[in-house]
This record gives sequence, C-alpha cells and structure tokens, in this order.
Amino acid sequence: MTISLSAELWPDVQPEAARRLMLAAVESFASRGYHATTTRDIAAAAGMSPAALYVHFPSKAALLFAISKSGHEQTLTLVESVAKRDEPAKERIRKIVEDFVSWHARRHTVARVVQYELQALPEQEYAVVADLRRRIEQHMREVIAEGVEQGELSVGDLRTAARAVLSLGVDVARWYSDRIGKTPKALAKEYGELVLRMLGATA
Repeated sequence: MTISLSAELWPDVQPEAARRLMLAAVESFASRGYHATTTRDIAAAAGMSPAALYVHFPSKAALLFAISKSGHEQTLTLVESVAKRDEPAKERIRKIVEDFVSWHARRHTVARVVQYELQALPEQEYAVVADLRRRIEQHMREVIAEGVEQGELSVGDLRTAARAVLSLGVDVARWYSDRIGKTPKALAKEYGELVLRMLGATA
C-alpha cells in the first residue's frame, strides 16, 4: 500500500504522518495480528521513531480504533446511501451487497483488520464500533423487510437474514486476494445474485 492509498482510505485524517501511521498499523496488524504487533513495529514500518507515533496516537489501541471506526463508517455510508433510494427493495439489496462485497474485496487488507480485530478494542471504543455495526445491520434488515412486505422476497427471521447477508460480505476480506483471478466488481455481481436467491427473490 502507498501513501496515495492512505489519502484515499482516510481523506479526513490529518496530517499525512497520521495517515502513514494508520497504513503501517494496518500492514502490521494484518501480517502479525494486533496483539503480536508493537508500537515500535508500527513506527518502524512508517519510517518514524517510536516517540513520533505518540504525537498522533496515544496508544496502539487508539490506532486500531481509528482504523476500525473509519472502516465501519465507510461501509455504513455505502449501505445508507443505497437503502434510502426510491427503488424496489430487491434492487436495493442487490446494490448494497455489490457495494459491500466490492469494498471488502478492494480493501481486503484493511477490511481484515477492521472486521477481525474488533475484540482487541477497549470497552468504550468497542461500544462505538458496535453501534456502527448495529446501524448497518438495521438498514439491511429494514430493506429486507420492505422486500418481504412487497412480495419480492421470502425469508423467515429478518434479523438472521440480515446478519447472514452481511456476514457473506465481511468474510470476503478473510480470503480474497489479487491472485484469485476475479475482480472485486465481478465477485460483487456474483454475490448480489447469490444473495437474492438466498432471500427467495421473485423473478
């Protein structure tokens, strides 16, 4: 990952040195795991001194929180923007799934940290991220419910259905790599079709 990518991932984070540290933290957490990574590892990967890290982030946990919160806010924005459209529920679900899967594939290294290091967050920070996750799930559940009411979908428990759909997208970050020979866009399109069948979509 490059500095230009860090600006794309975290455009609101300033200064550039803070973004560089977040990028280094993502790479370190993804390769070593959060608990095995030290602040010295992160600073070295960013080309900075350990002391310089604390100018921007008070702790390793603060870095993880910044990364996780940003990732969840980005995916919440994706889901919200489609959920509010004036379109049939079935088409909104297809688009939400495509955007959600594509994000987790294109940003698979970041997404693995965002989604799979949650338990390392301190209690208060975890609560913030958990709320973002609840809001994402709520939007998905509401759109599925609309599809059921309109006769476009057939599911049993709405909460289970919403969690299953989102879990499929999240899991992409675990296994996706640039070597699989399928673009994020192509994969996202396939997932959109799979999810609609899973939710009993009518023709």
